Amino acid sequence: MFDELPFHIQEEILKTLPIKSLIQFRSVSKAWKSLIDSSEFIAAHSVSHTQPQHLFVSYTDEQVPKYVSFVDDDSFPQHRFVPSLPLSIRDPRIVGSSYGLLCFQGDSPSIYRRMIAVVLNPSIRKSIAIALPDMLYTNHLIVLGFGVCPVTIDTKIIQITQLRWGSERKSEIGNFWEVKVYKQSSGKFTSLSGNLPSISIHIMGPQVVIGKSIYWCAVDCTTVDSVFKTRNLIMSFDITNEKFEVVVLPERLAIITFSLLSVSKLRESLVILEYNKSGYNDTIEEQVCCTVWMVERGVERSFTKLFNIKAPGDLMRAVGFRRKGGPIMEVQDYTFESTEELVVYEPNSELSNHLISGYRFTVNSYIETLVLVGGSDCSSY
Repeated sequence: MFDELPFHIQEEILKTLPIKSLIQFRSVSKAWKSLIDSSEFIAAHSVSHTQPQHLFVSYTDEQVPKYVSFVDDDSFPQHRFVPSLPLSIRDPRIVGSSYGLLCFQGDSPSIYRRMIAVVLNPSIRKSIAIALPDMLYTNHLIVLGFGVCPVTIDTKIIQITQLRWGSERKSEIGNFWEVKVYKQSSGKFTSLSGNLPSISIHIMGPQVVIGKSIYWCAVDCTTVDSVFKTRNLIMSFDITNEKFEVVVLPERLAIITFSLLSVSKLRESLVILEYNKSGYNDTIEEQVCCTVWMVERGVERSFTKLFNIKAPGDLMRAVGFRRKGGPIMEVQDYTFESTEELVVYEPNSELSNHLISGYRFTVNSYIETLVLVGGSDCSSY
């Protein structure tokens, strides 16, 4: 019966099916396998709003790194599972998420002191490991970026070698930005020679991917008339055309202490979190942990204040947002001095719900996708 339907109707039906079903249906026929493995089908399936969102949480508990993933739907937080990471990486640190993939940076288990990146699709349990180019200068720092091109569904890793904060002597050999981009389609790193940011700019914070761009918090350090000055900014990298762009912040955000800023994603939009310097506001009873600013792109960038996050306890920092918009916070747990809690904060009621105890939390959202499903260099685990 299904075979009697025109193929384009079959394709539209397949786009609505969950990942597990599509993995099984790849063995039905060569035509279906070719369709399901195609970048066009994967892209269309990935942007479908029927796919559930997951929250991947990494944290430390009793000095042991741990991971848990929550299904971010109406059952939240009851539906959770413990994902396993590939054995091809030691001491993994998460770089970011994009198109249902998670990227980790760590050490190779087989080559001493060789840094690698591992890209993982937790939905289909496939991963790829990429050896990272060596850093040539000890006074430099490597920052990784990660994203999937929404046009070609090509997985990309951006290795940025930049001058360490506090390094001097701009004329010193090796004082430059060096950028190399890995593409899964080619299987190698290539160097970018143009459109590189000024060497005075330092990327300092973790990344977030919105649409086709990667965003980081950064700071521009300059010396004017022997006076050292800093200004905060946002650095973006277009995954499609591989170009950097500086996003200038309003004066209020540009001049505050850099550690009081971070970037995040709220409903597929870029937001900036501005933390209160003292941790509380003396004019009101409740503590104001941070202000959430929406960054919108038109003729010029606009910055709109969405809401304050405030509560009577010691809220430490926001580490992400639920699909419906609720902030996920790392807060101090007064039961144990060295332990924090991960909670979901509701801005309207100003109540919070406990999720996990631990510390050093990171939260990355991802959806179930087929990216990596047909890769010949992928490994299952």
